[in-house]
Amino acid sequence: MEVEKKKYYNNDILLYEGEYLNGFKNGKFKKYFNDGTIKYEGEYLNGHANGKFKEYYPDETLIYEGEYLNGLENGKFIEYYKDGTLEFVGEYLNGKKNGKGKIYFKGRIEFDGEFLKGQKWNGKEKRYYDDGNLKFEIELINGQNGIGKVYYPNGKLKFEGKYINGQKNGEGKAYFEDGKVEFEGEYLNDKSWNGKGYNKNGLMTYQIKDGIFYNLVK
Repeated sequence: MEVEKKKYYNNDILLYEGEYLNGFKNGKFKKYFNDGTIKYEGEYLNGHANGKFKEYYPDETLIYEGEYLNGLENGKFIEYYKDGTLEFVGEYLNGKKNGKGKIYFKGRIEFDGEFLKGQKWNGKEKRYYDDGNLKFEIELINGQNGIGKVYYPNGKLKFEGKYINGQKNGEGKAYFEDGKVEFEGEYLNDKSWNGKGYNKNGLMTYQIKDGIFYNLVK
């Protein structure tokens, strides 16, 4: 059988057009919103997305452009926010982010590294204050958190230490805004667990043992 080209209209507005074979989409295909603007365009094989694809917001700005294989995202993808700024650049495998990739927010890179089966696996993750100053950064290793740093809005270091499952777990130090140590020791599930606390003059004012607070100031 030969490829059949089809078009479908509703009230003289073209809603889709494409190529069919044996009743399935085969070849190039386009679908439109009810006002006639493009919704998506791509390539099909035996009814499944297969090849290059693009999808659009109603104002015709891109949502993404990438490649499919047997109906699943496979290959390089570029994704966009509605304002046209980048959201993701990287690779997919069998419908999930897999391989090198970058995640963006408000024009800034929030993650730069490798994905495995949709999960951030190896690389640097960052968070920012509304004014763009760095708020938090961490290095992920094999899907696990590593050493993280938290910053004050003025850029001064507020905390540095080990994170597991997104929480402070293990050795860490908290700092006053002038750089002096506020607490040093061990954390458990985001809480100070074992260690020493200081005032802004550098005097040790308390200790924590197994999560219990001991005041040293009389």
